[in-house]
Amino acid sequence: MDIEEVLTAPRSPWQSPYVERVIGSIRRECLDNVVVLHERHLRRILAAYFDHYHRWRCHQGLDMDCPEPRPIQSPEQGGVVEVAEAGGMYRHYERRAA
Repeated sequence: MDIEEVLTAPRSPWQSPYVERVIGSIRRECLDNVVVLHERHLRRILAAYFDHYHRWRCHQGLDMDCPEPRPIQSPEQGGVVEVAEAGGMYRHYERRAA
């Protein structure tokens, strides 16, 4: 494989738009809303955010679906309940039997 490494300038969103978009989302949607106490706390917060990001957050590039597609939940599965994630920072709704 003839792969050539291309270096980009720091803080240059026009050179690495996908990475800049993800970093911006992490900052705006997650880190701007919490006070990080130490590295282990940061890792726990980021793990919870990435779980939410991949399982529940809608992405425009995926036609408003998630990277991990959600199963369709029929009304027979029970009532709609609110589920808090990441220490209550995010919420999603799903059907659960009573």
